[in-house]
Amino acid sequence: MLVKQLTVGMMGVCCYIVSCEQTKKAAVIDPGGDEDRILDYCTTNGLTVTHIINTHGHPDHVCGNGRIQAATGAKIVMHAEDVAYFSDPRISDYFSSLGLPESPPVDLVVNDGDVIAVGEEQLLVIHTPGHTPGGICLYSAPHCFTGDTLFVGAIGRTDFPGGSLRQMIDAIRTRLLTLPPDTFVWPGHGYGGLQSTMAREAKTNPYLEL
Repeated sequence: MLVKQLTVGMMGVCCYIVSCEQTKKAAVIDPGGDEDRILDYCTTNGLTVTHIINTHGHPDHVCGNGRIQAATGAKIVMHAEDVAYFSDPRISDYFSSLGLPESPPVDLVVNDGDVIAVGEEQLLVIHTPGHTPGGICLYSAPHCFTGDTLFVGAIGRTDFPGGSLRQMIDAIRTRLLTLPPDTFVWPGHGYGGLQSTMAREAKTNPYLEL
């Protein structure tokens, strides 16, 4: 699996383009803006985008869905709990203050343990609620795309509606830190750095001290 990290949009989202070397099929994870840069990379490298995967439904991570889908025809993917949660008008109204484009309807609803095939590569869906009810991480050894669940030296905020610090810490400890220690951590924002490993986060992340 090839991994391209781009920092995009007004909120500095880490967007990932993951692709299969054999088939040139690709998935775009969290297109949070700068859609032209994302599409240019895919075109330059001869990639066919089959999936747009959102680690969660916050506007800064889904605002590029529409343009990427219009250009590629890719399926938009999100966890079932976030599909339901962000469909609630009270929730969508709360987040609309950012003024970012809304996502088109989700095409593929996933749950914990589902596998998303990108060419001959596979991404395992790991449900990690806490930042949002349907937050997910995506694992394909040795890579884990952690969205706004786990950052380098930090964790996602839980003070938004639908957040839960207890759920987030539990998910990180039981679902992420149990992955192989050399697993690469690819975060949803580069607040403390753009890459880490599970071993490093287990040892040094102050939010995960037992």
